[in-house]
Amino acid sequence: MHRLRSTGFASIAGIVGFLAFVEFTSGILQGYYTPLLTDIARHLGIHDADVNWLEGAQLMLSALVVPVLAKLGDMIGQRKVLLVSTAVTALASFGLVFAQEFWMFLVAWALQGFYVIWLPLEIALIWSRTRERPNSARLTRTSAGVLVAALQLGAIAGALSAGALAESLPVQVLLLIPAIAVALCFFVILFGVKESPSPVGGKLDYPGLLLLSLALLSFTGGLSLLRVTGPGDLSSWLVVLLGLAGLALFARVELGRPDPLIDVRLFRSSALWPVFLTAGLFGVSVLGAQAPLSTFARTDPSVYGYGLGASAGQTSILIGSYVLSMVVGALLYSQVTKLLAPRVALIGASGLVATGYLLFLPFHDGYLQAVTNMVIAGIGSGALVAALPSAAAAAAPATQTGVATGLTNSVKTLGGAMASCVFGIALLGTLANAPAAEGTAGSLAGYFTVWTVCGLTAVAAAIALCFVPKAAFQDAPERADRPPVVA
Repeated sequence: MHRLRSTGFASIAGIVGFLAFVEFTSGILQGYYTPLLTDIARHLGIHDADVNWLEGAQLMLSALVVPVLAKLGDMIGQRKVLLVSTAVTALASFGLVFAQEFWMFLVAWALQGFYVIWLPLEIALIWSRTRERPNSARLTRTSAGVLVAALQLGAIAGALSAGALAESLPVQVLLLIPAIAVALCFFVILFGVKESPSPVGGKLDYPGLLLLSLALLSFTGGLSLLRVTGPGDLSSWLVVLLGLAGLALFARVELGRPDPLIDVRLFRSSALWPVFLTAGLFGVSVLGAQAPLSTFARTDPSVYGYGLGASAGQTSILIGSYVLSMVVGALLYSQVTKLLAPRVALIGASGLVATGYLLFLPFHDGYLQAVTNMVIAGIGSGALVAALPSAAAAAAPATQTGVATGLTNSVKTLGGAMASCVFGIALLGTLANAPAAEGTAGSLAGYFTVWTVCGLTAVAAAIALCFVPKAAFQDAPERADRPPVVA
């Protein structure tokens, strides 16, 4: 506690506490529904495979709303946008309770994805309130670690509570619980969080918004089609290429606008482009690899010759170990940066992710081996979840803080979308002429593909971070040595 006070954290502990409640609720949303997906499918009268449309719809909407809401946060204030996004998430969560048709449930589920902007907005809000302090970068890193730890603890609480209540409550009552939690978040923000100082104002770039929306819809939609039709379908590839061409056109148009939706010049910054690239590469493992991990753990080695043959309870322990290790990584990051430069800590975190996944290549036959690998990867992953938005905030221009933190989330989502497509095809045994899987299990070659891609993308992220200037993301020495400013 004395150390926290000496860094000035006590002066912002109040707002961080309120925002930690918001992130705890975000974690509930991310962990609560997973154990209930089969019950939801039965409730709606749909096939289990149709549940994948929920993830795809929310992923596409998330890719669209994050850049817009991040820009609006800089323009009118992060707290206002945080309130609006929370209100939409709450209404969508209550919509899930009353949706009786699949299309209604799908729309509400997609709109619930507005919560993905919470963490970038919170980091930008904290940075804006500490920008003039001598140790603002350290305060933001410490706050980010607390928020990410709350997020992961919420995910654990959500998964455990859903599993405990699933047998005793009807589906509609189960769906009501997270909706109430999100509604409480709205009032926590309304009464507990003050607005960021000096919003920059301006007008929203509607032509840029239209171009970006069409490009992202085409890109993510094409990836979804590839997963359904396979890599041999040329029409799906054309949709993906059309989306990439749209993104290139968007970047060209934005360069000529005085107040663009996304200032693509940020990608030229020597401190920011490695962060954005790392976020995209990190999205491959943190968003794309968890479902394959779960299915590999449940695969019966006596039938298929590979897998862990774990029960549902053992699989939940495996996932829980990974999430808890992310909590440790998130909290350790700010402490490690007291001894090492943030750039070095980021490289080390990426190295841990790479080590954890590449260890699966020789060590995947035992439950303890899998737990060990995931704990190593989880510590690095937790550090990166906390570090990337805070690093972007520290390196971005004062008028682009929200955009920069939002971009880390956007490119991470795109990385996850690409990984989901590649991994889905690989596990079906249709990538690189891999042998097809028998029955309902994924192919062993597919799992090797997942682990290799996750490990090598983390290695690539570590290499990219080596190009970050040595003094990036940290407080200036002449300012950091001064006593902290107390609000």
